[in-house]
Amino acid sequence: MKILIISLGCDKNLVDTEKMIGLLSARGYEFTDDEAEAEAVIVNTCCFIGDAKEESINTLLEMSELRKSGKIKALIASGCLSERYKNEIQKEIPEVDALIGTMSVPDIADTLDSVLKGAPSNSFRPLTSDPTIRSKRVLTTGGHFAYLKIAEGCDKNCTYCIIPKVRGGYRSIPMEELVTEAEKLAEDGVKELILVAQETTLYGKDLYGKKSLPELLRRLCKISGLYWIRILYCYPEEITDELIETIATEKKICHYLDIPVQHASDDVLRRMGRWTNQKQLRDMIGKLRERIPDIALRTTLISGFPGETQEDFEELYRFVNDMEFDRLGVFPYSREEDTVAGEMADQIDDEVKNFRRDELMQLQQAIVFEKNEQLPGTVLTVMVEGKVADEDTYVTRTYRDAPGVDGYLFLNTTANLMTGDFVKVLVTDTNDYDLIGEIYNG
Repeated sequence: MKILIISLGCDKNLVDTEKMIGLLSARGYEFTDDEAEAEAVIVNTCCFIGDAKEESINTLLEMSELRKSGKIKALIASGCLSERYKNEIQKEIPEVDALIGTMSVPDIADTLDSVLKGAPSNSFRPLTSDPTIRSKRVLTTGGHFAYLKIAEGCDKNCTYCIIPKVRGGYRSIPMEELVTEAEKLAEDGVKELILVAQETTLYGKDLYGKKSLPELLRRLCKISGLYWIRILYCYPEEITDELIETIATEKKICHYLDIPVQHASDDVLRRMGRWTNQKQLRDMIGKLRERIPDIALRTTLISGFPGETQEDFEELYRFVNDMEFDRLGVFPYSREEDTVAGEMADQIDDEVKNFRRDELMQLQQAIVFEKNEQLPGTVLTVMVEGKVADEDTYVTRTYRDAPGVDGYLFLNTTANLMTGDFVKVLVTDTNDYDLIGEIYNG
C-alpha cells in the first residue's frame, strides 16, 4: 500500500513526520508524493497561528474529498491540530478515519493498520509522555542535512502561545539517545545537523538539573562526518556564558543563532509573558557579537500584540534599526483561543498589524541589503543544495543561512558538484537577499 504523508508546520513537526515514515516503513508500507497514486493519506497538522490552522484545515478538507470519493482507503490526521481540536475534526470532517495526538507518533502504524481492518481507533497519549521515539528516521530533507529535536514541549507559557496545551511541559530527550541518533544520521550521509526544540537553551535542565546544551554540543562535535552544527530557537534569557564560549570555540558549530525576541517594548514584553526587557536584550546581543564578531543573528517579532501603542511600535522600530539583525521575520499577532492574550482588551485591527509588519520588514530589507553589499571580496564556505536547471549555477548556503528561512548563494561554475558538497567561494556580487560567487582558488 502506498501512503502520502503531508507534513505541515515547523521543522519539529517534520522530525515527527520522518519518524512516522520510519515506523510505517518497518511495517512494510510504501510512500508516494502523488495523491493520484496514494491509497492512504496522513496529514501531520499545525495550529500554532491562524494561518497554520487554516492551512491544516484546508488540507484535511481537500483530502477528505479523496476519502469520500473512495480514491483513498484511509485518512489519518496527526499533530497539533488533532491534539487541540479532536472533537471538532471528528464532527466537522467525518471522512477523517482516525486521529493521533502530538505524543502518539509511536502509534501511527497500529492506527493505520486498525483503520484498514475497519476498526479505526484514535490515539492520544498524555502530554507528559516520554518524548523519546526510538525508530529509524526516513529523511525528507535530501539527506545532506537533518533536524535533531532535542526536547518536547515548553514551560514558558507566553500569553500568546498555545504550545504548552498541545505539546505539554518541557521534556528533554536523554543525551545518549540524541548522540546515538546523530551518529546514525551522520553514517547515513548527513553533514549539517540542526538542533531544534520549542526552546533549545533549556535543554537538560529537567533531566540533569542544569542547562546542558553546551555539553550536548561538545559531544555532537566529536561525531565524524558532521561538518556543520546549527542551533535554532534560543531564548535570550537562557543563553549562558558557557553556551557562548562553546559556540565560539567548537569549530563545527555555525556562528549563527536564532533568538526569538518577539518585541522590544518592556510593556509589551511584560504582557507577552516574556522573561526579558529591552536592556537585557541589547546586552545579550552585544555580548554575543563581542565574543563572536562574525555571528549571524536571526530573530522573530510579533506586530500588533494587544495593547501595542504607536509608541511601543516606534520603540520596536528603533530597536531593530539599532540591532541590525542579519535575519529577521515578523508575524502579525494571531489571536488564539484558550490563551491569555486572546482575552486581552485593546486587540489591534488587522490593517494596523499588517502595516506595522510591513514597516519593520522594509527596514530590515534595507539593513540586509546594506550588510550584503559589504560581502563581495570575502571568502565563505558553502554547502551545495542543488543545481539550477540548464545553467552552470549551483544553489548553495553559507553558515549564515538556515534552510528554508534564509537566503542563498548562487555559485557560478562549470565544476561538477554534488548536493552536500562543501566548497570555498569568493563572493562577487549580491542580488537582494542573496549572494553570487565563484569558486575560490586562492
